[in-house]
Order: sequence, then structure tokens, then C-alpha cells
Amino acid sequence: MVMAMARRDAKKLKLPLSREGVQALRAGDMALLTGEVVTGRDRLHKHLFHEKPPKEALPFNLDGMVLYHSGPIMRKSGEGWGVVAAGPTTSQRLEMYAPWVIGHYGLRAIMGKGGMGSKTLEALGKSGCVYLHTISGAASYLADRIKAVKSGWFIEEFGMAEAVWVLEVEDFPVFVTMDAHGRSLHAEIEQASLKALRELLR
Repeated sequence: MVMAMARRDAKKLKLPLSREGVQALRAGDMALLTGEVVTGRDRLHKHLFHEKPPKEALPFNLDGMVLYHSGPIMRKSGEGWGVVAAGPTTSQRLEMYAPWVIGHYGLRAIMGKGGMGSKTLEALGKSGCVYLHTISGAASYLADRIKAVKSGWFIEEFGMAEAVWVLEVEDFPVFVTMDAHGRSLHAEIEQASLKALRELLR
């Protein structure tokens, strides 16, 4: 899969993304991300959903950004931080929060593994956002695509894995698996698998 992502037809995407840029993406597209992404898992989503801080009050920017469902392994390096591993975590468990977070904070992409459900798919269409599936089981390779740790937030409050990290990435490989036009490859695969199972059970 890593080699497949280096194919010439992979789209080069500069971050942050615009709504127009998102609208041009389709489920099945391969892309390489360059720019800043923000990590956020359960603790961040619960904080945003329950506390509802205004965008202007956040110490990091989410408007137009990619929110990466990842709990990276970090290492203190001099005055800053380095990334040891940065693989994706399962996105589905954030389904209850994602539609609201997408709509209120201006996200243009969510990145993780495994896809998300129908409520998130609807929110992607309303807000102009996509779901990006990245490589599972390649955390060290993905860490090599991270060129700098720009900042870290809520480290003491949330813990290192749940903290918010602003990461500068270069040619970070992803697949668009849920687009802003109502298509989800995850749902299509699930439906095809269910159909095949039913045929086997006949």
C-alpha cells in the first residue's frame, strides 16, 4: 500500500484545505498531504462537544484543518518534541461527536482508520469535509512523514496520547474513503460483504 501511495496519480494536497478543494475530491482518490494537521482523540472531542469553546478561544486552529485521529508516541527532544510513531486510531468510536465538531469548527477533513457512520457522512456533505483513511500498521513510516512538531496542547490535562499535537507533514499518504458528495467506500464494502454472506448462507 505504501508503494501504491507514491503513484503519480496521487493528488498533492496543500494544507489547510479550502471548501472548493474538498469538493473536488472523490471517494477512491489517493492523496499526499503537505502542511499542518492537528491530532485529536476522545478527550479532545469530549472537550469540544461538552465545553463548546468558541473557535477564537482555542490555542490551535481547526478552521480548514485536518483533524487526525491519532495518539502519537512522542519523545522530548531538547526544548521541543519529536514523533516516534503516529499511526491512526479507530475513528468509529467518535461518531457521536464528529458531526457537531465538523459543523462548529470548520474542519475540512477527518483522518483516521476504519471510516465513520451515516451521521458523519451527512455532516461531511453539509459542511464540505472529507474522511481520509491512512495506513494502519505503519506508524513508524507515517512518523517519517512528519517533519516538525509545531506545538502541543492539553498535554498535562489529557495525557500525552490524548493531547492535541500540531504536526507539520510532508507527502503524508491517504485515501479519500468518504467524500462530500455522499459516497462512503466503507458503507459500500459493508453492503457488498453482507450480500456475499447472505449468498453463502443460502
